[in-house]
Amino acid sequence: MRAACGLNGLFITLEGGEGAGKSVQLDALAAELSGQGRNVVTTREPGGTPLGDRLREVLLDLDSEFDPLAEAMLFAAARAELVSTVIKPALDRGDFVICDRYSDSTVAYQGYASGVDLMSIGQLNQISTGGLLPDLTVLLDLPVEDGLQRSGGSDRFESEDVAFHERVRKGYLALAEHDTERWLVVDATQERIAITSQILERVATLL
Repeated sequence: MRAACGLNGLFITLEGGEGAGKSVQLDALAAELSGQGRNVVTTREPGGTPLGDRLREVLLDLDSEFDPLAEAMLFAAARAELVSTVIKPALDRGDFVICDRYSDSTVAYQGYASGVDLMSIGQLNQISTGGLLPDLTVLLDLPVEDGLQRSGGSDRFESEDVAFHERVRKGYLALAEHDTERWLVVDATQERIAITSQILERVATLL
């Protein structure tokens, strides 16, 4: 179930590996759409709710260790709370929602990179989102080593080895290739303004 445009709002997600610049582009996109008179809600995964913020601390803590399936289930719990209390109500109001990461992150990180069965992840995502998919998912694609240099390795995922992050990138590109209608792949090595311009051009086709 895709989020509907118009009266039912617009749902945009930003995806990518570490250091890809998602938060920068989220802020730029939100500012542009707000300037057009849109009511914009921004959020992130995991987070965006009291439960999500608490789970974020645990999931990103360098001292935390999880079985990959348990990890995926914790992300799903945070996502279910975010969808039910933030994203869906905003879309029902006709707001524009921009989210830094969503269900595709679990496919890329816990599925492709950590080896959790993709069908199981699909079931978790279906339950946690109620089938709600974004109208547009932007993949900020960046060579792994460039992204890790930008990020600095300050949390548990950023500290994973290069091979892990290469699998994450491969997963994202596979997802984008299989659903070109929903995904926009942008070269994140470009200047920030050029990236924002490409995203806004695609968003304009949805309005």
